[in-house]
Amino acid sequence: MSRICDICGKGPVFGGSFCRRGMAKKKGGVGINITGRSKRVFYPNLQVVRVKKDNETLKIKACASCIKAGKTIVA
Repeated sequence: MSRICDICGKGPVFGGSFCRRGMAKKKGGVGINITGRSKRVFYPNLQVVRVKKDNETLKIKACASCIKAGKTIVA
């Protein structure tokens, strides 16, 4: 099952997550240190939407930003 938007092609993005320890200098601490790094994946907010196309009803996966922009009505 692919996690890609059928309209705009938005898909998973790979990034990192940091664990931090300590208090910021501007709050009176000695500084924040990064104590751990881990790889993670950011997935798009995909929803299954019914779309009418040529008198047929299709189910497509669309991201929330395409649904808000109204791109699913025409597709």
